[in-house]
Amino acid sequence: MGGVARAHPIKHGVVVDWEALERLWERLLVGGLRVCPEQWPVLVSDSPSAPPAGRDRIAELLFETLAVPACHMASTALLALCSTGAFSGLAVEAGAGVCHATPIYAGHAWHEATFRLDVAGSTLSRYLRDLLVAACPHLQLQALPRKAITQLKKRCCYVSLDFEGDLHNPDCHHPVSFCLGNGCSVCLSSERFRCPEPIFQPSLLGQARPGLPALVFRALQKVPATLRKRLADTVVLAGGSTLFPGFTKRLEMELEAQCRRHGYGALRPCLVAAPGRGTAVWTGGSMVASLRSFQCRWITRAMYQECGSRLVHEVFD
Repeated sequence: MGGVARAHPIKHGVVVDWEALERLWERLLVGGLRVCPEQWPVLVSDSPSAPPAGRDRIAELLFETLAVPACHMASTALLALCSTGAFSGLAVEAGAGVCHATPIYAGHAWHEATFRLDVAGSTLSRYLRDLLVAACPHLQLQALPRKAITQLKKRCCYVSLDFEGDLHNPDCHHPVSFCLGNGCSVCLSSERFRCPEPIFQPSLLGQARPGLPALVFRALQKVPATLRKRLADTVVLAGGSTLFPGFTKRLEMELEAQCRRHGYGALRPCLVAAPGRGTAVWTGGSMVASLRSFQCRWITRAMYQECGSRLVHEVFD
């Protein structure tokens, strides 16, 4: 894939380089999947907090540049929920670039009750590198490839259920060694549970934003009281950064604490953490697109040529 594969046109869930995205999609479809774009409808997922104007650019890219016959655009939060067979609930996404807490009711996202956190997988990988450089200055880890850091993070890191307690108790550090592939190995100690902690405490990275549990609670608090329990009964986790051991239990503990602290003691959020939640959005998209009832939801190229981008917002917003 060359330089195209290394392009990163999306930052924190928002497209920042449309030309790079166009090259990437074209290369993936034609060179990777070996399909002819003119023959296949395309379902595109977008971030719950992405600017609505971005859908205009997506439609333009798909219909005018790639000439696809039809397209559909859906929120990643909705697709994550659909992967579990639900159409109402609260989607909690923690992926590579951004975290979101998005209430969904009857298949529609509650935008005014959606909250985002720009601390996610990529941020944690950089943080882990910084932690290791500080702990092992003799290993020259600054030059370690991002892929190696990501593997290290996935295989060795976990979420602590008592961060402050574990941090100050060396018996809880459970060191492990990891071979870097360049002939040397690195030993991780407290770095194992310090790495994911910024999702729960962004202040560790100097950010004043609340952590993910507080944002999930705010999303529940923001929806009407008559629907709050129904959505809390289906809190669906999605994204690779939810796969850390201990993540689900820690989020559950802190979310319950938030409910008690703010007078919602009777509210008992039920977390759904499916084994395949790392690819929940892809799974949900494939399930939805295969439904017979979904086939009338496509916007065709002819419809787009007749109505323009106005139709995109009428159908998908």
